[in-house]
Amino acid sequence: MTSDEPNDTPIARSARGSGRRLRGAVAHYLGTAIVSGQIAPGDKLTGEIANAEALDVSRSAYREAVQVLTAKGLLESRPKAGTRVLPRSRWNILDPAVLAWAFSAEPDVAFVRDLFELRAVVEPAAARFAAERRDKNDIKALRDALAKMRRHTLATEAGRAADRAFHDALLGATHNNAMMALSASIGAAVSWTTEFKQRTRGLPRDPIPDHARVCDAVVAGNPDAAGAAMRALVELALEDTRSAM
Repeated sequence: MTSDEPNDTPIARSARGSGRRLRGAVAHYLGTAIVSGQIAPGDKLTGEIANAEALDVSRSAYREAVQVLTAKGLLESRPKAGTRVLPRSRWNILDPAVLAWAFSAEPDVAFVRDLFELRAVVEPAAARFAAERRDKNDIKALRDALAKMRRHTLATEAGRAADRAFHDALLGATHNNAMMALSASIGAAVSWTTEFKQRTRGLPRDPIPDHARVCDAVVAGNPDAAGAAMRALVELALEDTRSAM
């Protein structure tokens, strides 16, 4: 898909349907190629007409997909200069779609490290705030999510959805709008790393007790214990992910 690559992709065979589905399939194909490094930062994409023909999609579907990637910071289009892949520092790596593209193949080690470093900064602090500020609705949301994690296990989509709900409830319990804005990104990172760890084997250990310790500390209103429990949860999750890689 770069100016010096052959355009022989099979996207057209898997991207049929409505215009919205088609645009999403093209965006997913290009996004995955960029995030995986198949199309590298600085590479220039071939022209709209050529790529649309190569992918066997309409020019409008291709153009809309490029707009999606541009909005996420992966591409930049300039008149006469064409469309180029931007440096990784410009990407919105916390966008749930970008996270999905990163984990659709073997994720970059540095990318995974960056995610966990962010979580290690944000989530222990969030747990401390949650322990200080939680109300009865927050407590119910945390307990309900934990109960569903136990019932379904993290080997199922329902269990992973409950895991996302747990982290969402924790950030919500901070009653800090800036932290709550990270909910979708943190939830996506948690979900994709959990699913990635199970691609070739079961989870190396059960992480639900780690979540229970966080929940208990938040419910008890103990900020120190909540922060420590969340820090341990993130560190253990990183160890599990490294072993899976």
